[in-house]
Amino acid sequence: MKIFASNVIREIDNATCEAQKIDSLDLMERAAGAVSCEIISRFLPGQRIVVVAGPGNNGGDALAVARMLYEQGYKKVEVFLFNVVGKLSHDCDEERKKLITMDGIDFTEVKRDFSPPYLGEHDLVIDGLIGSGLNQPLQGGFVMLARYINESGAFVISIDVPSGLFGEWNDNVSHRDMVHADLTLAFQTPRLSFFFGENSDIIGEWKLLDIDLDETKMKELPTDFMLVEARSVRPLLKPRRKFTGKRDYGSVLLMAGSTGMMGAAVMSARSCLKCGAGLVTVHSARAGMQIVQTAVPEAMFEPDRTEHFISDMTVHHSHQAVAIGPGIGTHEKTIDALEALLKTCKSPLILDADALNCISKRPALLQILPPQTILTPHIGEFDRLFGEHSNSEERLKKAIDMARYYNIIIVLKGHYTVTVRPTGRVYFNSTGNPGMATAGAGDVLTGVIAAFLAQGYRPEHAATIGVYVHGLAGDMAEAEVGEFGLIAGDIADYCGRAIRAIITREKL
Repeated sequence: MKIFASNVIREIDNATCEAQKIDSLDLMERAAGAVSCEIISRFLPGQRIVVVAGPGNNGGDALAVARMLYEQGYKKVEVFLFNVVGKLSHDCDEERKKLITMDGIDFTEVKRDFSPPYLGEHDLVIDGLIGSGLNQPLQGGFVMLARYINESGAFVISIDVPSGLFGEWNDNVSHRDMVHADLTLAFQTPRLSFFFGENSDIIGEWKLLDIDLDETKMKELPTDFMLVEARSVRPLLKPRRKFTGKRDYGSVLLMAGSTGMMGAAVMSARSCLKCGAGLVTVHSARAGMQIVQTAVPEAMFEPDRTEHFISDMTVHHSHQAVAIGPGIGTHEKTIDALEALLKTCKSPLILDADALNCISKRPALLQILPPQTILTPHIGEFDRLFGEHSNSEERLKKAIDMARYYNIIIVLKGHYTVTVRPTGRVYFNSTGNPGMATAGAGDVLTGVIAAFLAQGYRPEHAATIGVYVHGLAGDMAEAEVGEFGLIAGDIADYCGRAIRAIITREKL
């Protein structure tokens, strides 16, 4: 699913009106109808509803919603239209005219002084002050109104975006001066700002409402931001042919583990095999042989010359993917071995966990990363590599710059794990759950991505598919054991079922 900038959404709205031979007011009515249906599905007619509408089209949406709810038997609807400059958009003015003709509706047009209504925790506020057309932070009375709503404890539904929040970037904007929604109802496609953790308390739950925007125009318009769904992944998956053997599905060399951290090697190897790699060889500290051979007997073991850590990363055989990092530690000899490998490795490469921490101790190694290398940091590892960042928005901007500069793929792990390609294209993942915030989950992801690399997928596709499959496996495991009971081994165990579910179009 494409994620469009606010100005592009307006272009899509115009194209929809032209293609469907409707005017913008018809489209507003359609949007308001979708919002009204969602509210009706959640609240009873006796609910007290306070609608706050601004002078633009977002306000027009809110006025239309108020009218529709009133027509459906919601008689406790109070409407406040803020027209402090004496100028409404055309469609907002049309919706105002419709509303004021209705007998019994409680309507106030605010042009100067305003005495706010009482709001309590049992009330519902519909926020239509300022939508995605916002071009500067809320000011003056709008700020005071936003803070009043936030402090009231009322349940808040924002139309399009919470008032005060920009659809894309929100650096240097005070969250205190925005409306804090419990539910945000957006139309057809999400906004980029929905995917940043620092905005989660502003947006609350978000839901997309289908208002039949022009699909042809949406397919035609370019964007650098995408939300990965099953329908994005399914066409990329290659069927397994009947007359094939294990070598047709690739060999993975996994350099992982050290004394006390062999579980990382086990998790990575297990998930790699569960995702279809034909052969997996674990190169690790000599002391880990019995652990790996017992826990993952399907994997081969290549002992390092050192007992407790990896000191040699020489690639002795042909492998279709090399994955390095889970649990290897940051011993100086391990860093030396990694540097030697980066200078000579010809296989597609994944660097995770301690491999990234090794690089952060010797930053010059970034300059010798082979093209299309996949890095899979969590936010701590990312900041150790590329500097401290105060929020996820800053971190994404840096990831885009670094992926381009070093010609690498960055998989930045989080609630919406984001895959950033060297082209600057960004893919947010739609699967996963909070139960996956558990030790070893990242090691599982390394194995998953390595498996797809080994099977001949291009690095950018292996990363995107791998992240989606990993998250879906976590969702399937969570449905069985719950968020609190989820461990990394559960994610690995469900990887094969996750792939099958995508291919067979099981209900996801």
